[in-house]
Amino acid sequence: MKASKTTILTGIKPTGHPHVGNYAGMIKPALQLIEGNKGGRNHLFIANYHALNTMDRASELRQYTYEIAACFLALGLDLETTSFYRQSDVPEIFELTAVLASVTPKGLMNRAHAYKAKVEENLSKSNADRDDGVNMGLYTYPILMAADILLFDADVVPVGKDQVQHVEFARDIAGYFNRKFDTQFFKQPAHRVQADLEALPGVDGRKMSKSYGNTIPLFGDMSTARKLIKRIVTDSKPPAEPKDASSLSLYQIYRALADEDEAEDLKRRFEAGGLGYGEAKTILADKFEVLFEKPAKRYKDYLSDKGELERIMVTASRRARGQARCKIEAMRTLIGA
Repeated sequence: MKASKTTILTGIKPTGHPHVGNYAGMIKPALQLIEGNKGGRNHLFIANYHALNTMDRASELRQYTYEIAACFLALGLDLETTSFYRQSDVPEIFELTAVLASVTPKGLMNRAHAYKAKVEENLSKSNADRDDGVNMGLYTYPILMAADILLFDADVVPVGKDQVQHVEFARDIAGYFNRKFDTQFFKQPAHRVQADLEALPGVDGRKMSKSYGNTIPLFGDMSTARKLIKRIVTDSKPPAEPKDASSLSLYQIYRALADEDEAEDLKRRFEAGGLGYGEAKTILADKFEVLFEKPAKRYKDYLSDKGELERIMVTASRRARGQARCKIEAMRTLIGA
């Protein structure tokens, strides 16, 4: 009997320059899962149509898309073992979205976290309509995400905590379709959360986010990265005083970059006392440089030739497009289209 092969699928929205929070929360876990899925199928996509809900400048969306592609390539993504594509390069995703919309109850979309949060925000204001600022892209976001997942028969979808509901919705929508057409055509995927790497703090202690201006870019100048690391907010405890490592932004960022033994060693040093914040920041900066100095050069090389990068992306998308066409043709037969 042949061992079953696992299909892993994950995506990232191109809404900003790659930073340490992106690396910890999605990029590193995705690369590790792909590396560990020997013999399985791996799909990694750039969700540029999902990004349209918040992006309104074509030049920025295009640039950020290139940056995400260059980021993964610079960090060693193996295109031989991974189907790597832009969402927009696989139009079958959008055909499937239309079909899934026909089986999805409106009530399911009403329960989506992002939509409910926007409605609650509106209701807290006087004279505001409950759906102010809600476009259909936001409202139907879970259906498009379900299409992303179900089209490629994903078994496992690594996500952040805030995305778990979308995978659960994909399971629900697969069930609606399968029951309507009396079939097992779509798999029901499972989610996987990297809980320890959620909500990485930025240099000011708040969640690392471009909107707060507190990020540490992955591929900037190394001297600039060191300066940003030196700015990480700490308390006034002297070096000799023991510290609760898990409560420190400095330690949380280091743990996201270091291996398990390195992180445990720094934790012991903090908790034993005798480790000052200045020395710890130097340790973090050194680790950052070891990890990203060489990839930063490759990253800049990819971005310096957009034509070649575009060629790589188009070529890489062909594998996904071929698989998607087969699935859609089978679906059309099933539904009578």
